[in-house]
Amino acid sequence: MPPLLISAAAEDAGKRLDQFLVAHLSETSRARVQQLIAQQLVLVDDWVARPSLRLRGGESIAVLGSASLPPLRAMAENIPLDIVFEDADLAVVNKPAGMTVHAGAGATEEERNRGTLVNALLHHFGQLSSVGGELRPGIVHRLDKATSGLLVVAKSDEAHRRLASQFAQRQVKKKYIALVHGWLKQDRGTISSSISRDRVRRTRMTTLRSGGREAITHYTVARRLDSQYGKFTLLEVQIDTGRTHQIRVHLASLRHPVVGDTLYGAPRELHGKELRTKDLRRAPATRLSLPRNFLHAATLQFQCPRTGEPLSFSASLPAELEDFLQTLGE
Repeated sequence: MPPLLISAAAEDAGKRLDQFLVAHLSETSRARVQQLIAQQLVLVDDWVARPSLRLRGGESIAVLGSASLPPLRAMAENIPLDIVFEDADLAVVNKPAGMTVHAGAGATEEERNRGTLVNALLHHFGQLSSVGGELRPGIVHRLDKATSGLLVVAKSDEAHRRLASQFAQRQVKKKYIALVHGWLKQDRGTISSSISRDRVRRTRMTTLRSGGREAITHYTVARRLDSQYGKFTLLEVQIDTGRTHQIRVHLASLRHPVVGDTLYGAPRELHGKELRTKDLRRAPATRLSLPRNFLHAATLQFQCPRTGEPLSFSASLPAELEDFLQTLGE
């Protein structure tokens, strides 16, 4: 990052310094901003400042350069894996919700590099492709932390390159199962809104900015539910592109967020209707929550990188999602 000088306006009075910088450094996350401040690379009126500093308006804020980060290497870790298929070139695994695919930015090496899918893969397989670098060995594509389902992993560099080519040419077929709030008007449809990062909330993506990356999502209604907790639609979803949070942000753009996806507007808790008992007394309303997104990568189809043979895999809904559906249907 080249040195940068920013002036705080009168309307910026009261804002925290780190929040102000996140809004003005469009490609920089809040974690990175805090690292810049911690390494004394941010000066406010020529003074070193804290992330929590409240601006008065009118200050001159200098960003002196990029934060230096310690090198990251993935480490093997004995974590159970659901291996659907394995040969000499690749493996297909069924990732649980709650597991990050590979390490990300954090305060320390320990926090950034524990409990990831990559760590589990290194323990189980030992050797993985190096195309993705030391932080992402074997990783050809990803799933969000709160999403479960199928991933293909490359063991060799050649397999990695051939699989990546199939993804780039949109030859890989993936089907997801999603439960969303409300009833979609159409039984099937296509969403083709471009996706870019939200300028204010850096952990979110959005369809509201111009100049984003092309993204295409197809959906088909599998089932409509009318429950005591409201109306829901169970969808089969296929994507032609693989943008960050694509399915989640596209469905939220229709005002039908994925159940459990609080980042894109889903409620944290569902409130059931009051029910009358047989003696006409009112039973207290029940509450229901899902501590993950109701989004599951259910099928995966691609060509064997060695032989070109078509390969197809499927993974049924995990127990917590089946149980959630059953509760809605009661």
